[in-house]
Amino acid sequence: MSEETFIIETRALSKAVPNGESDLTILHEINLKVAEGETLAIVGASGSGKSTLLSLLAGLDTPTGGQVLLDGIDLFAADEDGRAALRGRIAGFVFQSFQLMPHLNALENVMLPLELAGRRDAAAVARATLERVGLAQRMRHYPKHLSGGEQQRVAVARAFAPQPRLLFADEPTGNLDTLTGATIIDLLFELNRERGTTLVLVTHDAAIAARCSRRVGIREGRVDLR
Repeated sequence: MSEETFIIETRALSKAVPNGESDLTILHEINLKVAEGETLAIVGASGSGKSTLLSLLAGLDTPTGGQVLLDGIDLFAADEDGRAALRGRIAGFVFQSFQLMPHLNALENVMLPLELAGRRDAAAVARATLERVGLAQRMRHYPKHLSGGEQQRVAVARAFAPQPRLLFADEPTGNLDTLTGATIIDLLFELNRERGTTLVLVTHDAAIAARCSRRVGIREGRVDLR
């Protein structure tokens, strides 16, 4: 490919929230480009704005200024349904809190985004992906009967099953012990390599950030160039 393509681009992206008589600015005119297939770590202290940035990149929150281009499409020129449709087409998510549906078993949780996309092979793809993440014997178990690490494996399988071009991960090891967290991170990077998925993750862990091809620091709502 002769010309680098960007799956994410932000232009003067800003976010402020009401704070008494004035506004509190969380992000200040962030300009960022993420290349297709890249692994990017967004790092910073608690309260720096890194999770807010991730939410804006994914269209889960709305900015007060600027643009997010996702796969070349102006994300916030679309309405909420349009943003959801774009996310469903190209993006997957792994969150710190797992966010599994408690009334669905592991297989059903992984099938859900595939079924919403109208995939007739949802069950077969979900089974194969759960096997890939080491949960072949746990497919019929409900989240309450799974350990934290197993729940996060289900969440990873659910994110990767539709084969998204882009994966967002927000502190994916935050609720896990060190050993289990390392296993989950290994799995994320293995699947990234196998499938060429662009990976954008928020982390406070320097060792995880060092495994990414690029690191962007956020300090007091601005890109930290120090």
